[in-house]
Amino acid sequence: MQQTLARQKPTPFETLCAATVAEQQALYDIPVISQAIQGNIKLTTYVAFLTQAYHHVKHTVPLLMLTGSRISHQDEWLRTAMAEYIDEELGHEQWILNDIKACGGDPEQVAASEPAFATELMVAYTYDAINRISPLTFLGLVHVLEGTSVALATQAAKAIKSSLALPNKAFSYLISHGDLDQGHTQFFEELINKMTQQQLAVVIKACKRFYRLYADIFRSLPTS
Repeated sequence: MQQTLARQKPTPFETLCAATVAEQQALYDIPVISQAIQGNIKLTTYVAFLTQAYHHVKHTVPLLMLTGSRISHQDEWLRTAMAEYIDEELGHEQWILNDIKACGGDPEQVAASEPAFATELMVAYTYDAINRISPLTFLGLVHVLEGTSVALATQAAKAIKSSLALPNKAFSYLISHGDLDQGHTQFFEELINKMTQQQLAVVIKACKRFYRLYADIFRSLPTS
């Protein structure tokens, strides 16, 4: 009987997902996201999305480095995981600029532009939370960005490509972070499942905040 109950106990990753389902749904309910999945957005909206993605993705590696530097020696396994993430995330912001160019946009202009306030706020909060609260807060952002991408990116890419008649090379960022990225998702799940209850609580709290912050970026996009 005890063995049966033990098997039914949710894993830390399942607990994380269950604890943040309301915040996740609030993000998915934003009109521009449902429009993208239906392929009902303008080219300007897609380029605007890529522009804001560039402005937060370019901080991913610096944030990973900061996170790794703040992890205690007792959690060396977690620092090693951050190093693996760095190898996987290097250069992704350039993929976005390439996508923008394939859409007919100006990647140099985008790179020189200022982020939307919502994007700047999410990035600033990430740096602040790593330093002020815990380096584990960064994993809340990872869960929000990767979970959203795996759930929606491939479907949205196919719909937008069809409706706007864009080439495949305009979707390298979305497709690479879509449902083909299962290995990355499994790596994150295994990471969360190694955490103590106290560590998991930090990630859950951060995740709730990042869902709201990321949702505000979508709300800032021009709608169809």
